[in-house]
Amino acid sequence: MLLAVLSGFILAMFAPSLKHFFGYRAGWLLAILPAAIFVYFLSQYDQVMANKAIFEYHPWIPSIGINLTFYLDGISLLFALLISGIGTFIMIYAGGYLKGHVHLGRFYAFMLMFMASMLGVVLSSNLMALFVFWELTSVTSFLLIGFDHLRKAARRAALQALIVTGFGGLAMLAGFVILSASTGTFEMVDLLQYGNAIKDMDLYFVVLILILLGAFTKSAQFPFHFWLPNAMEAPTPVSAYLHSATMVKAGIYLMMRMYPILGDTVEWSIILGAFGGFTLLAGVFIAIRQTDLKLMLAYTTMASLGLLTMLLGAGGEGAIEGAVLYLLAHSLFKGGLFMVAGTIYHEAGTLDITKLGGLWAKMPITFVAAMLAALSMGGILPLVGFVAKESLYHALISGDPLALILLVVAIIGNAFMFAIGFAVALKPMLGKIGDTPKAAQEGSIMLWLGPLTLGLCGLAAGFGITYLGQSIIHNAISSIGNANAGTNLHLWAGFNTPLMLSLLTMALGAIIYMLFDRMRNFADAVLNWIGWGPDKGFDQFMAGLLYLSQIVTNRLQTGQLRSYLRSTFILLALVIWLPMIAYDAFPTIDFGALTIPTFSEAGILTVAVIGLYAILVARSRLTSIVSLGVVGFAVAMLFMLFGAPDLSYTQFMVETLSVVILALVMTRLHLDKADQKTGLEAVVATVVAVAVGSGLTLLLLKVMETQLDMKLSDFFIKFSATLAHGHNIVNVILVDFRALDTLGEISVVMTTGVVILALINLRPKGQNKAKNKPENASENAPKNAPKTLEESGQ
Repeated sequence: MLLAVLSGFILAMFAPSLKHFFGYRAGWLLAILPAAIFVYFLSQYDQVMANKAIFEYHPWIPSIGINLTFYLDGISLLFALLISGIGTFIMIYAGGYLKGHVHLGRFYAFMLMFMASMLGVVLSSNLMALFVFWELTSVTSFLLIGFDHLRKAARRAALQALIVTGFGGLAMLAGFVILSASTGTFEMVDLLQYGNAIKDMDLYFVVLILILLGAFTKSAQFPFHFWLPNAMEAPTPVSAYLHSATMVKAGIYLMMRMYPILGDTVEWSIILGAFGGFTLLAGVFIAIRQTDLKLMLAYTTMASLGLLTMLLGAGGEGAIEGAVLYLLAHSLFKGGLFMVAGTIYHEAGTLDITKLGGLWAKMPITFVAAMLAALSMGGILPLVGFVAKESLYHALISGDPLALILLVVAIIGNAFMFAIGFAVALKPMLGKIGDTPKAAQEGSIMLWLGPLTLGLCGLAAGFGITYLGQSIIHNAISSIGNANAGTNLHLWAGFNTPLMLSLLTMALGAIIYMLFDRMRNFADAVLNWIGWGPDKGFDQFMAGLLYLSQIVTNRLQTGQLRSYLRSTFILLALVIWLPMIAYDAFPTIDFGALTIPTFSEAGILTVAVIGLYAILVARSRLTSIVSLGVVGFAVAMLFMLFGAPDLSYTQFMVETLSVVILALVMTRLHLDKADQKTGLEAVVATVVAVAVGSGLTLLLLKVMETQLDMKLSDFFIKFSATLAHGHNIVNVILVDFRALDTLGEISVVMTTGVVILALINLRPKGQNKAKNKPENASENAPKNAPKTLEESGQ
């Protein structure tokens, strides 16, 4: 499985080269990889049926439980087949759609990485590995949505998708970390064994909300839906792949995978039912307002994702079965419809449904593909969409009040999707020939092969639903949590309540279709009346964030070193004091055990106090620097007094060099004048200094109360001579055991010196020369000669 995932990334590196040699026909060659992956996963079906799951382990960071572990069971197998199978036709379609595009090779590379990332999501068992692939889907979708980067709308849509899904991914990561901390494992396989233990833990609701944030943002649930229609700025192959089998389905996969771990609770049912139902209704209502084919399909995708979320919230055997069936049906018909819309645009030059018509005679194969997809989307016998709709209706007629509400929502939503699906398929094809920018004709085989095949697959899945129900569908449902579901599926189950509800849905859909223009105008009026929406809210949020960052930057980044130091030391004081106060972690000081300092100690401390006083009352920076050196020398003497001559010598050298260098720089740059703090600034500086000094003192005293671990010291003593061939342990530590640290410190000092030298040399040289110039020098100079380099503009 690791090879299947990595192969996409590997081939992506060679995709531009293949495009260079084979042109747009490279799509046929590149499609071999997803086709091979599809065949590979299909070959694993018998083993998955026999052993229930296939587990593959690759160590990554095993010390903290993070590994590349892959888990192939029924649901991950279904997703892997959809991703690779539909991906095969998307690669072919991309070659025909973007034929002649200068960056087609780059597009192929992005698509392959996108496919590989999605495979990693659905196959990962380790939560951290899943998160990595999850974020890779966000990054690669950013590249794909913003592929036409010269257009502002494309750049905005790409950034919007990245921010929204990235935010959700970080929330999901937090949920994963809390879940792992509570259970002691990152492995999905282990979490599935916990049963109801996770649902009973105190942090269950927090984990649920965080993980659902990741799923909702990825699968465009209200109010995070707005990025999805804006992502239509991407080329149609991206839209078809993203909406059918990849990115938006990642959130659905996560909810399905988490159902046995977090699902089937009151909180789960209410949140998923409410958000999913509202997303379904909002999606179809906004969809019917659109005139752009891709936007109509995008909003119906949003609605379908809401329907899937709602079903997962309803829970139970039938709802899970309906969700899995609808997942399969939606992947087939939505991928096909998007490719049909792209073909219409490619051949006719427009996606405006009001300008299209009469294309069926010129594009017969595309028309057949569109009708097959629309029949499945509308839930018409014998397409697989019919079985999916029957199944979900059967699950929601249990009599439970919540289920009945969800049933009404599902009927309304499906009726609108019936009308919109047939509007996309029929209105561009039937009626009078529209006034289009291009004279339409049937697309190449690369354009119609994908949608036609997916439509025929939807038809075949409907006729073969009994076999699918006992095999792949059964396995998928079993891995979500019901081992007995999905085994009694039939294309025709007789005249029953679900069939009556299906007929009701079709009747309502037919009425909406006949009143399509009026419904569009009504939806347009309502949405215009509402005005504000999450999309505008996103722009307002980003503008507010930029405004806030500007205020914070102007407040904190003043350009004055003293402000930066003050902020740094205030933060340091808070970091030290707040934990000690919160946890009452002050050191225990036995004042009775204190001894009177010796004459030498008292003398050195007196020198240090005098130096400190001199710093406070100094009228120039130069005096402060020298006084600071006095304090440093006093500290060096204390090191000497307490038996650390090496440390004392180092301190002497540092203080000497610091005083000399700072004094030279200050005088050279004329920064040695007074820098007195007065009023409030002096009070703040005093309080901060006392807080940091006293805090560090108490912290060190507290540290000294703990037992000193001598393992590292014993190691240095034992091996300094044998390994580093040195008897001066301090020197050995600096130049051998911590050589890289020392090298880094030296590099910092060297860089600082270079910067200081550059600052000194920036001063105009002519200013000093002018002072020493003879009185009559100006008489011999040309009249128009500049007196300094500064005047000459150099």
